[in-house]
Amino acid sequence: MNSTPLSRRSFLQKTSLASAAAVAFPHVMRSQQGVSPNSKLNVACIGVGGRGRAAVTAMATENHVAFCDVDESRAAATFTKFPQVPRFKDFRQLFDKLGNQIDAVTVSTPDHMHFPIAMAAMALGKHVFVEKPMAHTIAEARILAQIAREKKLATQMGNQGHAAEGTRMLKEWYQAGVLGEVREIHSWTDRPIWPQGVKGFDHKKGVPAVPATLDWDLWLGVAATREFDPAYLPFNWRGFWDFGTGALGDMGCHMMDGGFYAFDLAAPTSVEAISANQTAISAPSASVVTYRFAARGTHPEIKWVWYDGNMAPLLPPELEEERNLPDNSTLIIGTKATVLAQANYFTIRIIPEAKMRGAAGSLPPKTIPRIPAGDHFAEWVNACKGGTPAGANFEYSSRLTEMVLLSNVAVRARRRIDWDSAAMKVTNIAAANEFLTKKYRPGFGV
Repeated sequence: MNSTPLSRRSFLQKTSLASAAAVAFPHVMRSQQGVSPNSKLNVACIGVGGRGRAAVTAMATENHVAFCDVDESRAAATFTKFPQVPRFKDFRQLFDKLGNQIDAVTVSTPDHMHFPIAMAAMALGKHVFVEKPMAHTIAEARILAQIAREKKLATQMGNQGHAAEGTRMLKEWYQAGVLGEVREIHSWTDRPIWPQGVKGFDHKKGVPAVPATLDWDLWLGVAATREFDPAYLPFNWRGFWDFGTGALGDMGCHMMDGGFYAFDLAAPTSVEAISANQTAISAPSASVVTYRFAARGTHPEIKWVWYDGNMAPLLPPELEEERNLPDNSTLIIGTKATVLAQANYFTIRIIPEAKMRGAAGSLPPKTIPRIPAGDHFAEWVNACKGGTPAGANFEYSSRLTEMVLLSNVAVRARRRIDWDSAAMKVTNIAAANEFLTKKYRPGFGV
């Protein structure tokens, strides 16, 4: 493990934000625009255990410059596979020491650290890939999109389905009139598959010891200091407001992406949520969230209902009696056809299956460019080298993430919220606006 002392002042000089709403853009250390399409990117991977292993594997086609992970045990498989790559626990040390050797950065950490790490990388002019959701709050998502736009950086959020065949087919079908008018959509998931509705931890009998391989303070990052508890790790942080975004934050950017893209949706005008067992520190064990999207031009008003905690919509009349709905899916109800989409829109099918087979010969041609093998990592690498911007770039993904995270604002407000997207404001419940941003523990550039 690299033990070079952190120059905190040096890091903050390069990456500090004036505030979460007003950003001080540091000078770009070196331009990334000159990366040759035929050369390899120099990539730093931050978060290399768990989900981060996917980014490490995908970036094996490029040059691994550095790995960073706060948990040596969780990252052990990656460290063993690539023993020659420099290792860090603190992303600030990585940027301080190797920042001028890096072209691009992948971020595969808990949700609450997506923003500070991506901000630090982008402040140094680095292209970034960030796992979904791209940010922990709506304000963060907007800031990341703004910086990517101003610095002309190649970005991508890790919702694989956006590069998939089904996402493009759905848009082509809709534009060609195969579905007719779409006024109603339903998405559902079997998540959470981790604890939610948690009330707190009882440490009266003693505080659990922090594993020797884990830097607990760095894992907390911008979150408020607290006692260690193994109940947060390695995956269950998703159910806690301070670290994750609940079941909808985990799956919404996958399952709501295809429809959001295909129907060219803007922000919802209102969101209301019914939930079970929500607590001050933890997302609910189950929820049903209803979004309303206003009519625009030729697009009618759309109602989109989300279900989690093993909740699901009524079985549609078009579904064959012997079939059940998948555990994670989206149902798109049109006046001419109803479509069942896989969780990530890798495949979509008109139901019943007999109608799908009957329509096969009359479906519209493929007019939207495809991503070879649906590889969203390769799509981003190509963008980093001057190619076409990735489809899930921050300009698009910030809007999708905002829609998804509005659900948690409604859940926590416990009332229907009316949303003014232009003003980034809940107009009917003033107190709900506190959930659009958050406070940060100092020392991490925010």
